[in-house]
Amino acid sequence: MSLGPVGVSLDPEQAENFEDVNGETIRGERCEIFEENTTACESGTRCSELTLLSLAVQHMSTYWAILEKMKGSTLRLTRMDDEIYEHFKRDFPEFDPRETINEDRMKSKEGKERWRNFMMAYEKKVNDYNFGTMLRSNPKFEYGEKETIFAMRMQFYAVEIARNREGLNDWIYEKDNPNETTTTTD
Repeated sequence: MSLGPVGVSLDPEQAENFEDVNGETIRGERCEIFEENTTACESGTRCSELTLLSLAVQHMSTYWAILEKMKGSTLRLTRMDDEIYEHFKRDFPEFDPRETINEDRMKSKEGKERWRNFMMAYEKKVNDYNFGTMLRSNPKFEYGEKETIFAMRMQFYAVEIARNREGLNDWIYEKDNPNETTTTTD
């Protein structure tokens, strides 16, 4: 996985351009976004963009490591993959998982409204449904500075479930496991 020039790793603690989220203190009742990571944002502690970025990078790294170990086409990201996939196809029939995501369209006023309506259906069903995460803009590339966009967790699930269903992430496993071949008999 690439996050920039060769030999350079992303270290959120050293990032120069991140400040606390709106400078606000997020209390325990608002820290449900961390689920198992509640220690990262204890009651009365500041949740900084660095903390949020660290969690997003951790999620990205974990997902990539899973794709290196198994074909995306065999992976289930949630217990609700089927429902999310059908809902996504219904609400975004024009979306082609093979194509590069148009971030400007996705984050336009109309795009935000469409995604907000889609995501709100999962508010009480999916933990961290609106948590920020990293999303590859195109399934043909690894995560990289120009190939990665910041998205909400439900956007990630919808897009990656669609990509996995079409086998678009299988190349990651195949690249990491070149000696394994699938043989079929007729």
